[in-house]
Amino acid sequence: MFADSSRILPQLYSSARGPACSPSSLLVLCLQYSSGNDIPGLPADGFPISLPGSPSVPPLLPRALFPSAVLLLDPRATLAAPHRVLIALSILPNLFLAFLLSSDPLITLPPHHHCHLPGPLPSSEVLNASVPWEKGRRPGDSGGPSQCKQYTNSSQSAVVDCENGWDYNVTEGLKNNIVTEWDLVCGQYWLVPVEEVCFILGVLTGCLSLGYAADRLGRSKTLLTSLTLSVVFGVLVCVSPYPSVFIVMRFCLAAASAGVYLTLYITRLELCEPSLRLMATTLAGLTTVAGELLLLAVALGCQSWRGLLGAGSAPLTLFLSYGVPGVFPESPRWLLLSERSSDMNAFSERRNSNRDVRDDESFTELDSEPAPSSKPHLSFPELFHSRNIWKNMCVLGFTSFISHGISHCYSSFRGDVRGTAPSFYWTYLLSVCAGGGAWLLLWTIVDRCGRRGILLLSMTMTGLASLILLGLMEYLSETAITIFSVLGLFSSQATASLCILFTAEVMPTIIRGSGVGAVLALGCVGRLSSPLMDLRNHYGYFLHHVVYSSLALLAVLSILLLPESKRKPLPQTLADGEQYRRPPLGRRRRDNVPLLATPNPET
Repeated sequence: MFADSSRILPQLYSSARGPACSPSSLLVLCLQYSSGNDIPGLPADGFPISLPGSPSVPPLLPRALFPSAVLLLDPRATLAAPHRVLIALSILPNLFLAFLLSSDPLITLPPHHHCHLPGPLPSSEVLNASVPWEKGRRPGDSGGPSQCKQYTNSSQSAVVDCENGWDYNVTEGLKNNIVTEWDLVCGQYWLVPVEEVCFILGVLTGCLSLGYAADRLGRSKTLLTSLTLSVVFGVLVCVSPYPSVFIVMRFCLAAASAGVYLTLYITRLELCEPSLRLMATTLAGLTTVAGELLLLAVALGCQSWRGLLGAGSAPLTLFLSYGVPGVFPESPRWLLLSERSSDMNAFSERRNSNRDVRDDESFTELDSEPAPSSKPHLSFPELFHSRNIWKNMCVLGFTSFISHGISHCYSSFRGDVRGTAPSFYWTYLLSVCAGGGAWLLLWTIVDRCGRRGILLLSMTMTGLASLILLGLMEYLSETAITIFSVLGLFSSQATASLCILFTAEVMPTIIRGSGVGAVLALGCVGRLSSPLMDLRNHYGYFLHHVVYSSLALLAVLSILLLPESKRKPLPQTLADGEQYRRPPLGRRRRDNVPLLATPNPET
């Protein structure tokens, strides 16, 4: 990819006092050079590099990006400490993004409530005499006092809707959330699923739009824009006076937060060597899990939804410092691919400064060339004919859709079947810990067994857990239901996490943001089933679960069509992405398990 690497590296080795210099001394030299120190033997303005389709005067690699480029050019170079700092900077915001992207269960949790009765807190006898008894809607639910009806004038002759508001008995979550503040219960409860749907649609919109912007405008610009919007809309959400304003601002906040998460994800991946991509991604996932646990601790401390969202938005202002030059530079892969004139093509200034020593005719010829584009060149006809890229994206998107949609079935299965739903804290901690365990398992085995094999295994476990729960639910005990629900929740979250990593590794740099954003968006489509089921009071959960289980089995077959990306270089162009194909089944290789094992490097 870099035609001048054979010329750059010898200069580096000679400047490091000997061709047999160690990688550490080489990188120390690179860091001194990138910080602005003049080193004998190295050009002061940057290294000229040659890229396919570049102008006749070679563009310059800026000194600030020199260590990143050396990591891409020289396989002997190891990850230097400043690059570890960059990766750590890309992981840290996940701790606070979890506050904004995972807070919906807390701020929309409906507490137990009943019609407000005059006087002090009524006893159970007074409550039974003033509020009618309602039967449970689910099998095994004995029912309880009505939450939306009361007797007229304490007489049991007529039943009316609540006249004086509601009294809330908050035992879990926030004492003051949007449900209790704006009385989003009974006739107004439909606003809660609407808010959840709009939030998921906001994440979907942010993944699609800001993923495309990251490919066209650059990772750094998109990240700063998303961070700024997250801070602005985070403040507007916290001061929302009405539910309608809150829903609109929450939609915008979700889109901006999703852009921050997506941009950091692909930037982090592009900064890592192939052997370190899984480790960096796992650390980011575990940081998100830690943020979700911290979210619950903050919720128990502040007990207000405004303070909870403010605690997530305020720290993001610190990350606006990433816009300071040299703190969080542009992704070197995107920068070298796009041939940006503002960052790489300093040849224009050099040409103007050397105008007096150039031949007039040759200089006129250079001036007649079109200015370098500030965006990477993307051939849409070539993209439409890239069948292998589309195939990989469709398979991974379909798998992401199933894995995100079926997670809700496992978390609510006991309540849907037995009518005795577990407590909110138990469900929340179970889901978060399952996600953390999934990341640890992926960290342990994915680099050994390959992406495709583990994705196939996790999706198979997801489908089997569903079939066992659905087919034997009348014969399973509470313990067995819990075990298979945890197994399904664990495997579905592992599948969802691995899908995103797989997509980022097989999509070429020129469309990596759009590809990962599309797969995340399809996962959001699967998540929409959760608020829609809540809106219907979980009616039809059996059919809902059966459909997802059937699609999970279909996803198992489609995963066999995927290539393997374990420890392979990230593709740059569409042509590179087209080369990520599944080897033919009849081709002899070192291993004899062609569907599961990692392809050999020569294939």
